[in-house]
Amino acid sequence: MSDMIKYAQDDAVATITINRPDSMNAFTSEMSLELQLALEKAGNDTSVRVVVLTGAGRCFSAGADLKSGFEGRPVSGKLQFEYRPVITAIMMMPKPVIAAIPGSAAGIGMSVALSCDLLIMADDAFLLSPFTTISLLPDGGLNWLLVRQLGYRRAFQLSVESERIGAQQCVDLGLANRAVPADELQSAAYDWAKRISTRAPLSLAATKRAMRHAADHDWASSFDLEAELQSELVGSEDNIEGVRAFFEKRAPEFKGK
Repeated sequence: MSDMIKYAQDDAVATITINRPDSMNAFTSEMSLELQLALEKAGNDTSVRVVVLTGAGRCFSAGADLKSGFEGRPVSGKLQFEYRPVITAIMMMPKPVIAAIPGSAAGIGMSVALSCDLLIMADDAFLLSPFTTISLLPDGGLNWLLVRQLGYRRAFQLSVESERIGAQQCVDLGLANRAVPADELQSAAYDWAKRISTRAPLSLAATKRAMRHAADHDWASSFDLEAELQSELVGSEDNIEGVRAFFEKRAPEFKGK
């Protein structure tokens, strides 16, 4: 693995950093693969309970590296075999992924950011869907993400006008959870991840799975999945520990079992 993706772990928090600051962390084929592998590594490592995904330098990612073009790959192949595995790795990972956004997240960078479970932004950062300025349409699942989160009309407006969506506006629209001073972004993201990492891993995984399902399925199937997952959790070691800690008025010590 090259230095385009940095991977670090501190206790139960893994931090994955997109590291092409001289190119505004723009996506290339090689970088997409390395990011996918890093996400899968974090997802498969039982010592990792929460992942922070961020960008080095002055932005999260400016999107696709237009200088590299499509590197000999048809555009549908690039979308299906480079971008989709990255987003799938985030969505299917059985643990929370927090996107920490410095500067900006545009294009596929915006798609990746909005695919994460939680999103914290520097107060001077923004999201941008710039596709109509180069006669393309939003991709990387961005149409689905924006329409699902904002509704059709607002999503359409922000996309066709290529509007910069500032950090506070992202919070107001529900695209982001928090906006913090730029110089506090990384520490705030880590502290948030650290707090979440003390929660029961099985519960985090089940809640993520149930809510991802509920986002685009009906009530009945969502209810059925809740019942299935709850049956698996009841009586687990962590469930017993959580109940015992509640009655003993102490912090629980979860083991992910």
